[in-house]
Amino acid sequence: REYQYHDDVRHIDWNVTARLDVPHVREFTEDRELCAWFLLDLSPSVDFGSRQRKRSVSEAFVAVMASLVLRHGNRAGAVLYGHALDTVLPARNGRRHVLHLLQRMRARPSFTPATPAGTTRLAELIERARPSMRRRACVFVVSDFISEDGWEAPLARLAERHDVVAVRLYDPLEMVMPDLGLVLLQDSETGEQVFVDTGVRGFRERFAEVAARREAALRRALVR
Repeated sequence: REYQYHDDVRHIDWNVTARLDVPHVREFTEDRELCAWFLLDLSPSVDFGSRQRKRSVSEAFVAVMASLVLRHGNRAGAVLYGHALDTVLPARNGRRHVLHLLQRMRARPSFTPATPAGTTRLAELIERARPSMRRRACVFVVSDFISEDGWEAPLARLAERHDVVAVRLYDPLEMVMPDLGLVLLQDSETGEQVFVDTGVRGFRERFAEVAARREAALRRALVR
């Protein structure tokens, strides 16, 4: 537009000014459109929960955050990971899009001992999701981070271009084993089973020590 009194002279467009013989300035309009992506770990381990399943917590978080993002006309997309990357929902807006996303999350099957899915590969979720996010976005990685090693580097590369928020799903029973006597424990992802005597104090202490070490390593990785 034409230069007006009190305009910042640093915004004068000299090429247009020379062509039209009238001073013109560039007027900048900030792009406020936000695009959010949800990278959702829906592997069998998120079906665990002492009071509430971690999967339910994930659904509630996505419902609230997606509704907040889309309320202002922004867009949101999602990448769903079960035992492999199998669903990509392109970024769209609207309340129906949120409902569709929640429906797809709830449609994910809960794996049984007869159909072990294998261990979670969170790095695969992150790497396969990157091509879908062509523009800078706010990315929520929602997972319990019970995964094979190697996800730290892909997460760091993702954070170089996008605003990344790691949303960690967590249950208190993953840190402390109560005294329940003889218990059959099962790995929800591999189907492996083992009998343990939770009445043995030494076992419960070793369980807590291993859990504390894993927790500390996870927090260090997320900080890096």
